[in-house]
Amino acid sequence: MTVTEIGTPRKRKEDQRLITGRSRYTDNIVLPGMLHLAMVRSPFAHATITNLDTSAATSAPGVVAVYTGADIQDLCGTLPNAWPITPEQKSPHHPSIAVDHVAFAGEIVAVVVARSKTAAQDAADLVDVDYDELPVVLDLEEAEKDEVLAHPDLGTNKSAFWVFDSGEAGTGGNVEDALAAAGAEDQVLIERTYYQQRLIPAFMEPRSTVVDPTGEQTTMWSATQVPHILRLMLALTLGIPESKVRVIAPDVGGGFGGKLQVTPEEVVTMIVARRTGKPCKYTETRSESLMAAHHGRGQVQRLSLSATRDGQVTGLKVQLLADMGAYLGLVTSGVPILGAFMFPAIYKIPAYRFECTNLFTNKAWTDAYRGAGRPEATFAIERLMDDLAAELDMDPIELRRKNWIPHEEFPFTSVCGLEYDSGNYEAATARALELFGYDELRAEQKRRRDEGDTVQLGIGISTFTEMCGLAPSRVLGSLDYGAGGWEYAQVRMLPTGNVEVVTGVSPHGQGHETAWSQIVADRLGVPFENVEVLHGDTAIAQRGLDTYGSRSLAVGGMAVVAAADKVIAKAKVIAAHLLEASEDDLEFAEGKFTVRGTDQGVALGDIALATFAAHNLPDGIEPSLDSDATFDPENFSFPHGTHLAALEVDTETGQVKLRKYVCVDDIGNVINPLIVEGQVHGGLVQGIAQALFEEAVHDDAGTLVTGSFVDYLVPSAADLPSFVTDRTETASTTNVLGVKGVGEAGTIASTPAIVNGVIDAVRHLGVDDILMPCSPSRVWAALQGADKGRGAEAAAPTVNSPEVAERDVASTGAVQTGTDEGPTNQGDGQ
Repeated sequence: MTVTEIGTPRKRKEDQRLITGRSRYTDNIVLPGMLHLAMVRSPFAHATITNLDTSAATSAPGVVAVYTGADIQDLCGTLPNAWPITPEQKSPHHPSIAVDHVAFAGEIVAVVVARSKTAAQDAADLVDVDYDELPVVLDLEEAEKDEVLAHPDLGTNKSAFWVFDSGEAGTGGNVEDALAAAGAEDQVLIERTYYQQRLIPAFMEPRSTVVDPTGEQTTMWSATQVPHILRLMLALTLGIPESKVRVIAPDVGGGFGGKLQVTPEEVVTMIVARRTGKPCKYTETRSESLMAAHHGRGQVQRLSLSATRDGQVTGLKVQLLADMGAYLGLVTSGVPILGAFMFPAIYKIPAYRFECTNLFTNKAWTDAYRGAGRPEATFAIERLMDDLAAELDMDPIELRRKNWIPHEEFPFTSVCGLEYDSGNYEAATARALELFGYDELRAEQKRRRDEGDTVQLGIGISTFTEMCGLAPSRVLGSLDYGAGGWEYAQVRMLPTGNVEVVTGVSPHGQGHETAWSQIVADRLGVPFENVEVLHGDTAIAQRGLDTYGSRSLAVGGMAVVAAADKVIAKAKVIAAHLLEASEDDLEFAEGKFTVRGTDQGVALGDIALATFAAHNLPDGIEPSLDSDATFDPENFSFPHGTHLAALEVDTETGQVKLRKYVCVDDIGNVINPLIVEGQVHGGLVQGIAQALFEEAVHDDAGTLVTGSFVDYLVPSAADLPSFVTDRTETASTTNVLGVKGVGEAGTIASTPAIVNGVIDAVRHLGVDDILMPCSPSRVWAALQGADKGRGAEAAAPTVNSPEVAERDVASTGAVQTGTDEGPTNQGDGQ
């Protein structure tokens, strides 16, 4: 029996070096004569720089130079925004080092260059900067009023306004008609405002950059998700020929979207290295990472949902305020637009309108964070579905069943115009309910309510789909995205029969080396151990669009398949010549060509050696089996799933205990179940963290008060129970592997499941909303204010207020989790 690699739960081959300390991260790199950089950062969120004195720092021991924004402004241009979502989009000049004003606390105002890291850091404290503080705008609803401006020279806080309307697009009805009809006796209108707090990617490895300018090329090592994009943008931003720039992403310790960026630190290190002619290194501290690396989320979601009294949704309107922060990063402005197509989710919504206003504030800029727009959208629609179920006194599962797309209707064109190629929401939900014990838990919930138990049980539900495998290029072009969605790969047959795979996607914890080896082993019939995967170096993988948006397998993996198939096609010509047979009579299986109906054959490894020797090749055939391919998918891929959470809420203290979590995901065909488990677990932890633990909080002056892991609570395995996970499989029809993507699924689905569960535990007590994270103090405040209005909004200060910060920072760690099932592990990947 043939044993296939695809579907085999192999341990990751890259883990051997990662867990034994043999990996090489950027900060491990030491070059002869290397200098070290330290950044001087503004303590103010909005100010004019009136004086900047570097004399004391310049004369400090070990210091080589100190540069200000004025010193390098002619060299560095403006940091790139690759996604201008409208022609009218406003974008402030974004220097790598501020020249005369700062727009967020943590913005770089000078860089110290010294012979050691400690000398640079010590001298940075000697740079004397005078500031005139300016008014700050921090709250999105205040920013919308334009009374205080984040950038006074722009004249407004509004960067862009973007609309999708199904009536105008011809993909659905007119939403205003649907909402107006909800005034009838047999219909209902739900209007809600939800808040997405800011989150910090908090990757394990801080950002680090080393630049060596001493060769013909300037070489940069960087802890980045996007070496190819970084190379291009550095060339464009600094005016350097692209051929003179080489970018290497060595082992990268996590990204989660936070390293999908062209950073000021990378640009500054490049400029300083080229200016001094010496290798230079910059590695941020953890506090710098939390303060000045880009943040994620940050939205106000104003929603209207109309439905009939029997539960049929008739229309959805979304009015979004999206926090850009002080500047536009690489894809900052487009992140909310990715979510625009996912608010209708798995539901047959006949009319839909999405309006997004992108707003500037005096905080670190936002950009991609695991899921990038899709978690925000899923949170909103799943909260709405629970609120609608409560309004109609329906079971929330039954309401979802009434509105979701049945499996018989795939492929299905959504109200946004997306074609969902495959799925089976019924099967995933049925399996999740079975594993969860839904009916038994509902019975327990009723019993506790009837008994007036002080600890109430809540059941959280989230059914989701996402658009991932970021592509196709034509669709991205229609959305004014600055790049394509294709991916590149090369498969090299070595004379020994071993295989090298070059991939344009750049891993940072996803297991590419293992999964790609499994794919190629099956495709070419070579041993798994004989496949080597090369990545992350623009001099080796000359082309690529890198890793984000769950695109690695669905796009990058398909490029690998296409390149392997070209190898087989080339080898077939040579095999026919060696066997003195017609190509039409050859069959290829398990790494060997055979003449149909005979035992005559030749192995692929033998063909590789014969090709290398080139002693007996057909006329006109070059001596190489190596092949490359570029794959541009025709559609996105659409994973889906059902997530269920059981939580206990102590009504006297507000304490939340996560008792059980079940998820059943459909990610299409699975290459490696172990990698999938790791990705799901890691994604769940990040989504649950938004619901219960994490929030980037600023005080009234715009200072980040959660600027260390003392205050910004990132959960560990000890903070969460084991997860019950399972899968259903409906193969994608848009690629030959039938894969869909898994890196973001857990994060997208888990946040609404948890918050819906917390609300479900206390809804009968008059609470129907609690701001995230649902800390004990916020749950308690919502219960105290339940008789005064809508949940926490009537009882607690608004998001990002200092009162919330002080109260909730003091209560971090008070969320309890069940321990009877043991801890879980976190996967890594964006």
